[in-house]
Amino acid sequence: MADTASNTIARAAAPDARSLLRRLAPFFGTPLNAALTLILLWLMVRLGSLLVDWAILNAALFPAEPETCAAATGACWSFVIAKSGQILFGIYPPAERWRAGLVCILIIITLVASARPSAWRPGLAAIWVGMMAIVLWLMGGGFGLVSVPTSSWGGLPVTLILTVFAIGLGFPAAILLALGRRSSLPVVRTLSVLFIETIRGLPLLSLLFVASILLPLFLPESLLPDKFVRALLALTIFAAAYLAEVLRGGLQAIPGGQSEAAEALGLNYWSTQRLIILPQAIRIVIPALTNTIIVMIKNTSLVLVVGLFDLISSGKAALSDPAWPAPSTETFLFIGLIYFALAFSFARFADFLERSGAEKRG
Repeated sequence: MADTASNTIARAAAPDARSLLRRLAPFFGTPLNAALTLILLWLMVRLGSLLVDWAILNAALFPAEPETCAAATGACWSFVIAKSGQILFGIYPPAERWRAGLVCILIIITLVASARPSAWRPGLAAIWVGMMAIVLWLMGGGFGLVSVPTSSWGGLPVTLILTVFAIGLGFPAAILLALGRRSSLPVVRTLSVLFIETIRGLPLLSLLFVASILLPLFLPESLLPDKFVRALLALTIFAAAYLAEVLRGGLQAIPGGQSEAAEALGLNYWSTQRLIILPQAIRIVIPALTNTIIVMIKNTSLVLVVGLFDLISSGKAALSDPAWPAPSTETFLFIGLIYFALAFSFARFADFLERSGAEKRG
């Protein structure tokens, strides 16, 4: 009985062993591959051990005081802990930072809830409009809250608000621009092409400078929006132009026969686009849309050049405290992890959409 059981276990383990050998073959199949693999493994272990020593074993954590960092030989996480409020919320009044924190939580919860396919209903747009109205009220104040001007906004709330508004307002505009570029009306097509190509031909920095420096020269003070709104406008039109070209690629991939079939069924132009063409076009270009939106998330960091306190500006301001040893590596690593979390989460969501669409087609 014991021999029979051991033979059964051996036969069951044999396929797993062969599968493991097949997976390792590309790494150790030749002497050169084996040598390169061993060298890379040694480098990974060596660098990993140094990173663990610096970031964990020899790091300074508590108490979050300058003396703690001065005595440590590793990372100064005490600075990040002590300055977390300033890094995350910038120059927002300390007594009102609970409002900025609530704004971040509200935006993230709405984003997570909207990721569920069961939530994709007509009322979702109204929920987003209401949520953003609450966000602006919490950040700006009024109606029982202390007023805080946009010049005092900063940190993560600014990054999230700019991203959500720029993409939320830019995507519908991009759809209209993409349809306009393919329109049979010469005026509409020409205006769409001029807008898209002009904006795509300019760096985002130049648009931000135009919105922040040149626009005040052409508009009277009474009609001039504040610096935050002008930066948001520049980000929105930049996003609209790039998203429009991505969507145009998806529209061109749809066979013309589908529009003809919809017309034969009695559907008008807008019903055809809304019910038949656009859903397919958007599904086709999900990877390209994801890439463009992730770039927009990171592009919000450029608003620092026009005086807005985003995450990076807040981190730089925190490092200027002379009482601390200015651990810039730890500070920007913390900020980089926040950007990575936002971009990676959206990339995984887009991957989920792509896989679910492929399963439905299959």
